[in-house]
Amino acid sequence: MKNPRPSPTAASTSTAAAIAPQQAQPSSAPARISLATPFPLPIRTASAAAPHPKPSPPFPAPKLRLKIHDLSSPGSLLFLSTLSAPQLSTAVSQTLTALYTPNSPIPGTRSITLILRDFSGVAYTRGIDLDDDHKEIHLSTDYLAGQPTERAAAEICGVLCHEMVHCWQWNGAGQAPGGLIEGVADWVRLQAGLAPPHWERGAKGEWDDGYATTAFFLEYLEGRFGKGTVARLNAALREKYVEEVFWDALFGCTVGGLWADYKKELDGGKGNRKEAMGEGAIQTCIAGEGR
Repeated sequence: MKNPRPSPTAASTSTAAAIAPQQAQPSSAPARISLATPFPLPIRTASAAAPHPKPSPPFPAPKLRLKIHDLSSPGSLLFLSTLSAPQLSTAVSQTLTALYTPNSPIPGTRSITLILRDFSGVAYTRGIDLDDDHKEIHLSTDYLAGQPTERAAAEICGVLCHEMVHCWQWNGAGQAPGGLIEGVADWVRLQAGLAPPHWERGAKGEWDDGYATTAFFLEYLEGRFGKGTVARLNAALREKYVEEVFWDALFGCTVGGLWADYKKELDGGKGNRKEAMGEGAIQTCIAGEGR
């Protein structure tokens, strides 16, 4: 390539500078860049380096949606002023951490939609008709509107935690007692520290009365047989539930025997926990009292 001819302006400037040297003036012309000189590559510093990919979460992260039928209802306004969006993710985490390990088989729930609308009752969970892997949690705005302000946040979180369990738990191929299913949900709520003040530990009724009654019974089993007991119980519910087989395979005795042991511990009052769960309790379980 031939060198470009110097412009007349450039030549005149050089001649004048040779005859009468003077202070250099800044040039208004843009700087010329030599195409023969390669551009240096930018140096990538540590701060500018591409970030490392985040590790995969230990549990699946379903798509979470919120649908509100009436934004102006008192229950909806209370919900929106009390909870933030991450609370739904927290409920998912509470459930999966309580019932599973990262390597456990987990139901294939892909999305969860929380629907706020007016209806009698508190809440319920269902799978949509076309695909049961997409769940809906229906939460009553009428119920929310009746909550005292100081209890609203804890109650909403507790109800969401309970209903979230129904999105993920196994159900014994549809054969498990409804009281056991509800009891597992309230046990997770109990473990999350979200039990309402009216819950009481007691052995009135039967083990599968559900809700708080069964939740405290499961808490007893968790304490007696070790951490992870309820998670193992949930895992066993992947298979069809047959009562006589189910409890014997997990604990070596009947659920009636375990319930009798639990009532004995409660009757022991404030005594030593080991004494309340001592030889008498084990013998009751083996003997199968309360069948």
